[in-house]
Amino acid sequence: MPEQSLLSNTAAPLLLSLAQLSHAGGRQVNQDSWGSAQQDDLSCIIVSDGVGGEYGGEIASNVVVHAIMEMFVEEASFGPRALQSYLDCAVAQLNRRQAQIPRLKDMSATVATLLIDQKNRCALWGHMGDTRIYQFRRGQLLHYTKDHSLIQQFVDAGHCSAEQLRRHPRRSILCAAVGVEGSAPAEVTPNPVPIQGGDAFLLCTDGFWEWISEAEMAQAATQADSAQDWLTIMHAIVEKNGQVCNVPLDNCTAFTIYVAEPQAANNH
Repeated sequence: MPEQSLLSNTAAPLLLSLAQLSHAGGRQVNQDSWGSAQQDDLSCIIVSDGVGGEYGGEIASNVVVHAIMEMFVEEASFGPRALQSYLDCAVAQLNRRQAQIPRLKDMSATVATLLIDQKNRCALWGHMGDTRIYQFRRGQLLHYTKDHSLIQQFVDAGHCSAEQLRRHPRRSILCAAVGVEGSAPAEVTPNPVPIQGGDAFLLCTDGFWEWISEAEMAQAATQADSAQDWLTIMHAIVEKNGQVCNVPLDNCTAFTIYVAEPQAANNH
């Protein structure tokens, strides 16, 4: 049952279509993990990026995704407290694994989780680190997560421009990640955000968003007819921009979600 009562909606539930890609880029190992699950009219989409520089990043991201998915499938609740409990569960599971296996004690991962209530037409999201969630409507950027990173703090304080989030040499220093002792807690939207047919969401790791601007994401959304189409257009931009800079690409993972009205989908 939904955690909080929302206005009853007699309209048919919104429909979702998803597309996803993940690859190692120029790295030997892909430390990203991802997953999605649906229970009745609730959907949960997760992307996690193992933090580089420590052993076991790919294990950390895998533990995070599976912990959230398992708890969601078990409880299938919607609300800020429910989402917070899923993220807390991921933290607890990773801490347990760190304690069990000494060589994994320093592993950690970012996480971004999107919950969608298709019947009540709303969404919630939570994140730790610099894996991002964007919401677009008709090519306009509505919402996006702010990185838990040193450079984001510099930007907020006026010491850096927003452009430096993508290029600053210290951009990978995080203030929050699952598995880091003393980390800032997960940030969860306090209230459900209304959604409607025509909305689109993007969840992606820094290996994706570092090579494509928000303006390019929005432009690609206006050109695309489907979640897969949007993802394909954006990924081409990511690869092109990376090649121009001649920098080996990082692990790269992205999920796109298209929201549609039932009748629009039936007529398509």
